[in-house]
Amino acid sequence: MKSAARVLDVLDDIAANGPGTQLQLAKRLGIPKSSLHALLRTMCARGWLDTDQTGSVYRLGVHTLTVSSAYLDGDPVLSRAGAVMDEIATATEETVHLGRMEGASVIYTAKRESKHPLRMYSAVGRRLPAYTTALGRAMLAEMPEEARGELVPHEIKALTTQTITDRDALLAIIDKATQVGYAEESEESCLGVRCFGVALPFSHRSNDALSVAVPISRLDKGREDFIIETLLSVKARLSAMRDNRLVR
Repeated sequence: MKSAARVLDVLDDIAANGPGTQLQLAKRLGIPKSSLHALLRTMCARGWLDTDQTGSVYRLGVHTLTVSSAYLDGDPVLSRAGAVMDEIATATEETVHLGRMEGASVIYTAKRESKHPLRMYSAVGRRLPAYTTALGRAMLAEMPEEARGELVPHEIKALTTQTITDRDALLAIIDKATQVGYAEESEESCLGVRCFGVALPFSHRSNDALSVAVPISRLDKGREDFIIETLLSVKARLSAMRDNRLVR
């Protein structure tokens, strides 16, 4: 069991912190260098890890991509949400994200690029605190008040200069999202970008959400209202469908 846990720890660490030498990984993970050596060799032989030309720096291997692709291909929400994402992307001509709640974080699971240039670091697989994103706030708003409170820390780390770090103010914003049916954030996870999100009614508890990201420079009141109406319309339509729920 210890070896299996260490394999997962290595993968999680490199995914979060980037490649590292054997010594760096040993220090980051608190694993003796001697114990880590055989583990890294086995992971490289099985394709889970790869090394640079010097053979001293370890990074994720191609097998992680194979497993990730299998996950994306087999997930029922991802396959079902694809058409909805295409619809929203066509209507708004903006970047559309699909995200999933995991603990207090949101993981981006799919993306449709904007027809207009938009520099936004939101690659599939990226993890962000749920409370700083429209995606996460939309899902938090669907939870009971006590449950959402447990997922918003008392000390909030700012991602940008605009990130709201006052916990009471943030909980009030999430509470508002509960009332209006959608969530929003402005430059809190990416400067110059405003996002609007809705939770997807694919399960009894909303674990997935959609958002539209648009540069503030081309966002006026009329366009903002159109994006919100588009998201709410899709959410209402999915909620009304008798067969829209997936047991998960």
